[in-house]
Amino acid sequence: MGAGVLAVYALMFVVSDAAKATSETATVTAYVTAKNISVALTSDGSVSFGTINLSSHADTTASGVNDTETAQNDGNVDEDFNIKATTTTAWTLVATPAANQYTLQFCITDCDGTPTWTNVGIDPSYATLASDITSTSTQNFDLRVGTPSSSSSYTQQTITVTVQAAAAT
Repeated sequence: MGAGVLAVYALMFVVSDAAKATSETATVTAYVTAKNISVALTSDGSVSFGTINLSSHADTTASGVNDTETAQNDGNVDEDFNIKATTTTAWTLVATPAANQYTLQFCITDCDGTPTWTNVGIDPSYATLASDITSTSTQNFDLRVGTPSSSSSYTQQTITVTVQAAAAT
C-alpha cells in the first residue's frame, strides 16, 4: 500500500510542473518610429534674375544677384535632394540654349569661386542636387539661367524650380 501512495504523489508532482510551464510569460518591448521624408527652403525661395540679354547667363552667386538658396532636411532620416524645373510660357527648358529655349543649372560646390554648373532635371525628371543630407542639415545651392539665343517673347518668364527629398540610397 505504501508504494501505491507514492505513485500518486509522483503523478501529482508531474502535473503541477506541466501547469507551471504553460503559464509563465515574458515580454518584449518594441519601439518603432515612422520615417518622415521632408524638405523645406530656409531661404526666401524666390530668385529675381532681372532683365538680361539674350544668349547670356545670370546666377545667384555673390558676384551675380547674390541670392543663394538653402534646402533643409526636415525629416528624421538621411535624405537625397533632387531638383527640376519647368518650361515657361514662352521658353522651353533644354540642356543647351537656342531660339525660345533656355537652360537652368545649379551649383553646390565653390559657387562663389570656381563653380561647377549642372543642368537641373527637366520636368518631370529630376537631377540629383545633393546626397546623404542628415536630419536637420542644410544644402546651399546657387542657380544659373541661360537665356535663349532669340525669343518670341520679351515679357517676364516664370520658372518653377522644385526641390524633392527622397530617402537616401
